[in-house]
Amino acid sequence: MATYSLKIDEANRGLRLDIYLTRNLPDIPSRTFVQRLIEEDGVFVNGRILKANYKVSLGDAIEVTISEAGELTSIKPQNIALDIFYEDDDLLIINKPVGLCVHPGAGQKEGTMANALVYHFQNLSDVGGNLRPGIVHRLDQETSGLILIAKNNNAHAALSRQFEERRVQKCYVALVKGIVDFDEGIINAPIGRHPRDREKQAVYNFDGREAETIYKVMKRFKNTTLVALFPQTGRTHQLRVHMAHIGHPIMGDEKYGRQNKFPRLALHARVLGFYHPATEKYLEFSSLIPPEFFLAE
Repeated sequence: MATYSLKIDEANRGLRLDIYLTRNLPDIPSRTFVQRLIEEDGVFVNGRILKANYKVSLGDAIEVTISEAGELTSIKPQNIALDIFYEDDDLLIINKPVGLCVHPGAGQKEGTMANALVYHFQNLSDVGGNLRPGIVHRLDQETSGLILIAKNNNAHAALSRQFEERRVQKCYVALVKGIVDFDEGIINAPIGRHPRDREKQAVYNFDGREAETIYKVMKRFKNTTLVALFPQTGRTHQLRVHMAHIGHPIMGDEKYGRQNKFPRLALHARVLGFYHPATEKYLEFSSLIPPEFFLAE
């Protein structure tokens, strides 16, 4: 892991944050890499998380953290099996198993879905840089379910716009601790980096980013509840943070659930709907809920 501390001088005042970092950080592969770093909360300006288009001011103090994976320049192809849910000339839908990391990150340079993608497919978009071939969006390593992959840059750009414009339909299923009282509800609570534990997110009213989740109860068990979750925004760990915030952490979530007993993180990306980047036809895919979600008491 590499860390950098920078201070804005007169010569750089007024530059966009992403442009400034691309020019001033050593061995940066692309501006896209910097933008991704900002999106993933790897950049703080005067202790705050700001957007890539922020215009830096004289005297701004910038702290940057780049994981070990961020120092890689290419991905090693690896013969890792992938569950291909759907495929055409422009995109893939993969049913990701629990435990498979989507792309290299801190502490893991190999054995990811990205390593598998470059082994199995010759054509993938490179909009996200060499370390994220075809990857349009992310799922946590511990989360299973449907994930969308772009085979070319035109498809990637069109799909990314749909995510930015919140036109993509996403439904997750989670088994949560306790009995959820209301049949449905909305959690509207800003999320930011945890003030003390930088590896965690938290509901954070000061400088937190807008975050909204809709939930609907599917089934109540003796001590747990099966819920459908509809994220209206895409913050890191959003569903995990929001469910813990209302007192119903997701089962098996050691980071936010105080190690409630369950063999895995009980979170599954069940439904993914979007407009095809070439035909503009609406497509929607649905995967089965993992059977272990029905075994809780």
